[in-house]
Amino acid sequence: MASATPVRVRFCPSPTGNPHVGLVRTALFNWAFARHNGGTMVFRIEDTDAARDSEESYEQLLDSMRWLGFDWDEGPEVGGPHAPYRQSQRMDIYKDVAQKLLDGGHAYHCYCTTEELDARREAARAAGKPSGYDGKCRVVTPEQKAAYEAEGRSSIVRFRMPDEAITFTDLVRGELTFTPENVPDYGIVRANGAPLYTLVNPVDDALMEITHVLRGEDLLSSTPRQIALYKALIELGVAKEIPAFGHLPYVMGEGNKKLSKRDPQASLNLYRERGFLPEGLLNYLSLLGWSFSADQDIFSIEEMVAKFELADVNANPARFDLKKAESINADHIRRLDVKAFAEACAPWLRAPHANWALEDFDPAAWEAIAPHAQTRVTVLSDITANVDFLFLKEPVEDEASWTKAMKEGSDALLRTAREKLGEADWSSPESLKNAVLAAGEEHGLKLGKAQAPVRVAVTGRTVGLPLFESLEILGRERTLARIDAALAKLAA
Repeated sequence: MASATPVRVRFCPSPTGNPHVGLVRTALFNWAFARHNGGTMVFRIEDTDAARDSEESYEQLLDSMRWLGFDWDEGPEVGGPHAPYRQSQRMDIYKDVAQKLLDGGHAYHCYCTTEELDARREAARAAGKPSGYDGKCRVVTPEQKAAYEAEGRSSIVRFRMPDEAITFTDLVRGELTFTPENVPDYGIVRANGAPLYTLVNPVDDALMEITHVLRGEDLLSSTPRQIALYKALIELGVAKEIPAFGHLPYVMGEGNKKLSKRDPQASLNLYRERGFLPEGLLNYLSLLGWSFSADQDIFSIEEMVAKFELADVNANPARFDLKKAESINADHIRRLDVKAFAEACAPWLRAPHANWALEDFDPAAWEAIAPHAQTRVTVLSDITANVDFLFLKEPVEDEASWTKAMKEGSDALLRTAREKLGEADWSSPESLKNAVLAAGEEHGLKLGKAQAPVRVAVTGRTVGLPLFESLEILGRERTLARIDAALAKLAA
């Protein structure tokens, strides 16, 4: 396996649709491992599937990597000694290697039809035997080849697996052994000449001198096939060594099922749109199979890189918990200085997220409210609903909140509160709090009950930012006008 050469890892996604969080977790572990060891991160695009790959998805991948804060030492937009880094631009390389494998006896043409393969697999299953490829075309005479081609049969190229067990030490799971009957010969080139993932992935890893392959557990079954291919590539002078493999645990979604790209909570774009911080999301994703320490879940990416060891990666499946992800993100929001928080919120303070007119946005009011908002939001998109009362001409009409807060006697309380607030000193939240507290006492209510109708009258909602700081920033005139409007609505 890999020697003590400098660490070289790769992240090699396919540009098919939106990036998902499982993919991000794999990128994160590779990136952290490379950075921890002072190694090289290779970013490679596996875009040989023309039917599924798209340029839009490719651009989205690059944008996502930049948003997450990942840098790479070789790859798109960076270049490197092993360019090009898009597989669609490396087809001549794969064709050449496939021919070398054929010439060296490590691969062969298989003329079996799909119907024949299906029939033989079914017969093997009925007999209780392994149902993989049975090696029928391993030895094809020139006469048989001529007969197949005369029939109009096409052929794929299969790699010839050794008739012996393959044992390797997985960096996460320890020593594993695969017996020959469970790892049959496999296809590496389609009938139309297009190379398959089973060929291009190991060939690129070999030519790019990758030392460690860290990838999802779902690819574990292909590892013995790749190790056998590596041995052939070394014999042919294409590869120098076999990389070390580490298979990361599944990320589980609802119902103890692997989180798939189709699961709504799997989409990276969802978290960007909701206003997760990259630091918060990566902090959470790092805990899906790895542990910083027994008593610390919140840490910076720099702290993770400093501590990241493959020995600490757990082989057991990790469950995706949205509530915990949100909680960790909230902690990272609290860690920002106020200026950075205010800047991060900027996209959610304008169209299409904000429902107020651009000219009604008050930068001074936003600057004043930002420190209070920072302690309350879980994701940045929460900010819009929390501060809209400052920038809308009238508060949001939320009938559920209105019904909940405006109980019998609320009109009398609001009249008293309006009187007390009108007389209050508006230079401090404490003065406003005392005014509402005094109003409540006159009606036999504690502060919590007394402030609820005031909050809904002024902000439109039953929950939100600290009320009295909010009133101070909104100002006396607008606050009293909104209480008057609420009284008019109650009277009606």
